[in-house]
Amino acid sequence: MSSGAHALPLASPGKVVCCGLNYADHITEMGRELPTHPTLFAKYADTLIPDGADIVLPRGVQVDWEAELAVVVGAEIRGATRDEAERAIGGYTVANDISVRDWQNRTLQWFQGKAWDATTPIGPVVVPPDALDPKEGVEVICRVNGEERQRGNTRTLVFDCPELLAYISTFTVLRPGDVVLTGTPGGVGMGMTPPTFLADGDVVETEIPGIGTLTNTVRLTD
Repeated sequence: MSSGAHALPLASPGKVVCCGLNYADHITEMGRELPTHPTLFAKYADTLIPDGADIVLPRGVQVDWEAELAVVVGAEIRGATRDEAERAIGGYTVANDISVRDWQNRTLQWFQGKAWDATTPIGPVVVPPDALDPKEGVEVICRVNGEERQRGNTRTLVFDCPELLAYISTFTVLRPGDVVLTGTPGGVGMGMTPPTFLADGDVVETEIPGIGTLTNTVRLTD
């Protein structure tokens, strides 16, 4: 972790659950149909890094950006209804599901491209659930070296925050401090023509107005 890194805004969660393919524009750019159920995968807590920390990965891998709204669970739920899940939201924060695409695409399972140690920026703060309303629309923005690459709005989520929490709680208990990443909008590097990936020294900014901005530098090592 770089010396300028801040602290994580939450204690290490027991579970980090992520939803892929949850914005219509991103689903289209990845050449897929709109899903009938959430596409879920998990990360470990030690994938998480704070604002200011470096994203360190081996040289030669395909490193991509994925700006996301993350939900922090505030109350234990199991088999929750939508209303119960909504009441269990403890807050919101910013995340970037940095993905190692060549590893992700080795198999149909994404886990090996998503769970590299210390590669998922999250923060800089957790805001209370009444601070913003994802259903009404929150912008999710990613910039690389100051150039905007993603700008989506949570109004276009296929599965919104309460729906995701309720669905996940059907098969696994969610407890205070657990985190759910809600998916990324269009504009990822793999969807560009030609595909474009992060290079050593690139600065990734992930912003959600009303929460804040993460700033992390990519370090590719031999």
